[in-house]
Amino acid sequence: MRTIDLTPLNRFSVGFDRMQRQLEGMAHLDESATAYPPYNIEVLSEDAYRITMAVAGFSLDDLDIVEENGRLRIAGHMERDDSQTEYLHRGIATRAFERHFELADHIKVIGAGLDNGLLHIELEREVPEALKPRKIAINSTKAIGKQAA
Repeated sequence: MRTIDLTPLNRFSVGFDRMQRQLEGMAHLDESATAYPPYNIEVLSEDAYRITMAVAGFSLDDLDIVEENGRLRIAGHMERDDSQTEYLHRGIATRAFERHFELADHIKVIGAGLDNGLLHIELEREVPEALKPRKIAINSTKAIGKQAA
């Protein structure tokens, strides 16, 4: 059993409840549940990322992508009737899936495309101007005193 006690961090941090819940959730992940479908996460630049997921056999109508509250959900469900088909070997997985990705602050989904059985989801970090570093001018104390008067 793996147990992580993050209580000591609460004395030094405020507002990291979401991160603590994510860490606790990761400790309870079942690795077999995270194997399908396979995916890559690419770093394209400092502020751009791409998730590529292998979804062979799925069409555009079979896939659903939702971004909500800092979480990306990708789901696939096929409505196919294979009762008439007799297989000698069936190796192409067409089972339903749902995969979640936690997005960092200011990460937005830019778009998605399906090409040759690969679902590509483009992500970009959009930091608001108010949160970007800004240069503060340093004035002499005499100038500040005159402005206050």
